Amino acid sequence: MRAVVTRVRSASVSIGGAVKASMGKGFLVLLGVSVDDTEAEARKIADKICGLRVFEDENGKMNVSPADAGAELLIVSQFTLYADAKSRRPGFTRAARPETAVPLYDLVISECRSRGFRVGTGEFGAEMLVESVNDGPVTIILNTEEL
Repeated sequence: MRAVVTRVRSASVSIGGAVKASMGKGFLVLLGVSVDDTEAEARKIADKICGLRVFEDENGKMNVSPADAGAELLIVSQFTLYADAKSRRPGFTRAARPETAVPLYDLVISECRSRGFRVGTGEFGAEMLVESVNDGPVTIILNTEEL
C-alpha cells in the first residue's frame, strides 16, 4: 500500500458538486492499494498513519502524534499512486481491482476509527474534487514495502 499523508489545516472532498466529507486540522491521506496487498499491509499503514508524529510540540518540534494533536483524518482512495509512468501514458496494472481494493481501503478506515479518530472518506471509484489547505507544508509518503 502507498499513502501520501499531508498535514492540513482543513480539507474536503466533493462528489457531483456536493461536499461528502470535510475536516479541520489533521491528515489528508491519499491511499493506493496494490495487487499484492493484504490485510497485513492495511493494518500496518493504518498504524503508521495514526502514529505519525508530525504535529508541533510547545517547542515547535514535530513531536506530537495526531491523537494528541486532536487531529482528524480524511482518507481518499487513489489508484493512480500505482501508476507506471515509464511511457507518456501511464499504466495501472499494479493497482488493485475494486474487488480487492475496496475491502482493504475500508479496513484502513476501520482501523483508524478503532483508534478513536474521526475519519471522513471519499467514494471509491467516484470522480472527486479534493481541496486542502496544507499546513507547513508537511507531506510524507508511506509505502508498506519500506515500513
